[in-house]
Amino acid sequence: MNTKSRCISLAALLAGLLLAPQAKAADTEAQCPSTLKHSFPRLQDEKPQSLCQYSGKVVLVVNTASFCGFTGQYKGLEELYARYKDRGLVVLGFPSNDFAQEKGSNKEIADFCENTFGVKFPMFAKSSVKGPEASPLFQQLAQLSGTAPRWNFHKYLLGRDGQVVDNYSSLTGPDNKGLVRAIEQQLARPAPR
Repeated sequence: MNTKSRCISLAALLAGLLLAPQAKAADTEAQCPSTLKHSFPRLQDEKPQSLCQYSGKVVLVVNTASFCGFTGQYKGLEELYARYKDRGLVVLGFPSNDFAQEKGSNKEIADFCENTFGVKFPMFAKSSVKGPEASPLFQQLAQLSGTAPRWNFHKYLLGRDGQVVDNYSSLTGPDNKGLVRAIEQQLARPAPR
């Protein structure tokens, strides 16, 4: 192999290495279900996060608030996440002040969740979850399920394929047998290819 051929081969190899992550990201985005094709700032540092990173997982989407009669559900949600995360469950928390019970800043909310309940599941910056101001994710979940959150700690369960399996009112705690059974049924299903 002459020097020119080596240079061309080396250039092709380098181009392939540089373009591989972009191709992988594009492939992941193409396989991402529409319910997860949303980005939100992470609660702790407000860095944008694509929900596509949760493709293939069973997802429990919950609108949260720090000063609500249901705030204690944070503990149960963290327990669910810890119990099932290795099997493919992710709990996604979306703080909202739509019901006038989440007035703090993102940093205050993050500190409260971590210090009071030891929350480790992914949390996102405060956003709207109801009405015309709702984030596109919550508008889509309300449309697909036929139910918009009527209060804090409304839950939407998505299967590994990103489809809405069911939704649960604030009165349904994280330890509810029906919710846990539905999560286990979804976890038993193989991830889509």
